[in-house]
Amino acid sequence: MATSYTISDLAKEFDLTTRAMRFYEDMGLLQPERTGPAGRNRIYSARDRTRLRLTLRAKRLGLSLTEAKEIIDLYDSPRDTGAQLRKFLEVLGAHRKQLEEQLADLQANLEEVEEHEQEARALLDKVESQK
Repeated sequence: MATSYTISDLAKEFDLTTRAMRFYEDMGLLQPERTGPAGRNRIYSARDRTRLRLTLRAKRLGLSLTEAKEIIDLYDSPRDTGAQLRKFLEVLGAHRKQLEEQLADLQANLEEVEEHEQEARALLDKVESQK
């Protein structure tokens, strides 16, 4: 496995645009080395690649980029693992609660749609039976 990557390498590997890569850099999730004229070329390390992979995993879980950065930064620090895992569980718990609330809202909406469907079918049956 390579130890350094260009922006195009990682964008292609993770099916991202280079614009998305630059956005993650602006958010502080990635910290590539700058080379070339005026530092225009970005060289990403294996650490950046791992951080990108973790960021995308956090996004799939529905975490915000800020939450992802906070958790990933904890793993970069020399703190104890217990604190890192407690923070991760705290963020996941809050996210779970939010998803459960959204699920309850969706369930209520589905029930309302079903009621309206039943009412509309009954009215349609009445209209069609009068013909």
